[in-house]
Amino acid sequence: MTAIPVTAGLLIIGNEILSGRTQDKNGAYLGAQLNEIGIKLSEIRVVRDDETAIVDAVRALSETYTYVFTSGGIGPTHDDITTACIAKAFGAEVERNAEAMRRLTAHYAGSGVEFNDARKKMAEIPVGAALIDNPVSAAPGFIIGNVHVLPGVPRILQGMFEGLRSGLSGGAKVDSRTVACTVGEGTVAGALGDVQALFPEVEIGSYPYFRAGAFGTSLVLRSADVPKLEAATEAVRDLVRSLGAEPIEALEEAVPSGAGTAA
Repeated sequence: MTAIPVTAGLLIIGNEILSGRTQDKNGAYLGAQLNEIGIKLSEIRVVRDDETAIVDAVRALSETYTYVFTSGGIGPTHDDITTACIAKAFGAEVERNAEAMRRLTAHYAGSGVEFNDARKKMAEIPVGAALIDNPVSAAPGFIIGNVHVLPGVPRILQGMFEGLRSGLSGGAKVDSRTVACTVGEGTVAGALGDVQALFPEVEIGSYPYFRAGAFGTSLVLRSADVPKLEAATEAVRDLVRSLGAEPIEALEEAVPSGAGTAA
């Protein structure tokens, strides 16, 4: 029996991401961490700080994936509207959460920083949501339905995700193999499609590179079915040899994760 895949969607919220002023690091981090526990990050969306865009995206992702994660827009400023938008997506009211207030009050009491009305906004949580601990800066995220609401600052998001990890139920971990070759992507493309057809359980992607003055292609295979993955990898090695080259076992981290796969 084929296991039902456990999937996730990520919604990145913020004008600064779309303007290019800030480069997102959370997608790569979450993709790698979720894969470790058998959850496939299947989609990443980026939206502006716009109520309609956030509400529509949250609803669509929540209906499609096992888990949804959001990053950004839960700080103290006027454009931090994520909490209100996600509450609207679930038809929930927003309240000043007593436990969130307790945590923030304690945090700011020893900081020398005023716990003003703007910072108290970070204690506003949808009614019925569960808090996500923040070991870095105290301001909690929250879980409502299957949506996990996290901040945009990578260091804080990572600390909060570590606390979430044990509560996430994954499926089979996806393993990968990478075979590089000194053959152009266009040359290997046709026969690579034939290998893909033989192994539909395995995702196969090709990534051209230029190193040491020479062009080549890295062929990346990913699957939760290890025997099929090994068989497909050997078929790719045979393909490379049939083109007059020798396969080179390459490091996976040299290849952009999750981009350009051929299903």
